[in-house]
Amino acid sequence: MSAATAELEAPQEEAAKQNNPALLGRSPQDTPAGWVNYILLSFVLLIGFWPIYWAGIISTWKEDKVYVDGFPTWTPGPYFSFNWNLINGGNEPSYPSYDSVQFLRSAANSLIVVAVVVAGTLFFCSLAGFAFAKLRFRGRDPLFYFVVITLTIPAQLGIVGAYQIMQALGWIGTLWAVTVPALVSAFGVFYMRQFIEDAIPDEIIESARVDGASTFRVYTAIVLPTLRPALGVLGLIAAVGAWNEYIWALVAVGGTTWQTIGPALHNLRAGSVPKTSIILTGSFLATVPLILLLFVAGRQIVRGIMDGAVKA
Repeated sequence: MSAATAELEAPQEEAAKQNNPALLGRSPQDTPAGWVNYILLSFVLLIGFWPIYWAGIISTWKEDKVYVDGFPTWTPGPYFSFNWNLINGGNEPSYPSYDSVQFLRSAANSLIVVAVVVAGTLFFCSLAGFAFAKLRFRGRDPLFYFVVITLTIPAQLGIVGAYQIMQALGWIGTLWAVTVPALVSAFGVFYMRQFIEDAIPDEIIESARVDGASTFRVYTAIVLPTLRPALGVLGLIAAVGAWNEYIWALVAVGGTTWQTIGPALHNLRAGSVPKTSIILTGSFLATVPLILLLFVAGRQIVRGIMDGAVKA
């Protein structure tokens, strides 16, 4: 490198160092902009966490102890077991009966639904996405466009038709009614198709077929390992959707022994005057599994979203 070239590049390198704190031995949070971002994110986190904290506090108090001297309490109380007993069918004087709730049994039913729905969604959506992305068959594009168009239709419009089908099959009042319709989703098919289209070159699939691999073998040996980040994101979306299902679950299994979390929380409004402490106890406990899921799978989910963004 000549001396003239070095003199020309020196100012550029100095400017790059000033714009990149890592080159100066500093982390991004050491800069004023970095600290501002951390403060804003902490504020947003506090706002998002506050309703959960508030529900947790109220779940530890009786209804007549929630407000003291006209102001809400800010510290936990000793009545969580009292409220827990009520939402599991216990009876107390001056409190309405919650025999139809059975929160623990409803939570177990929801876990079963979540497990089946997540497994079915990952399998069927990835398989359909692979077909739309890499297979050639008549009507492929119109059929895919039809799947995408269904995303614009509110799910509530299909409740009557879905109920008639489930009733004809004899599935109303059973977990089949809330699991089978959710085994595949239009969004999942679209998401898998877009990810596979960009992530897997056609040459790899053609090479596998030349070696004698069947279509399903290509799917299991090449497509599925590549889809791990995307499957993590889709699995989370499917799990949250299945756990929080309310309207269809209330219609299909509400009031039966197979009811899920959504109908159970609805039944907590029993009585002429709903008890805030009881409702928030159920709401808080229904939120805890989702928070644990986020902590366990958060890193995988972020990695999958970033991989999809880079490929896009």
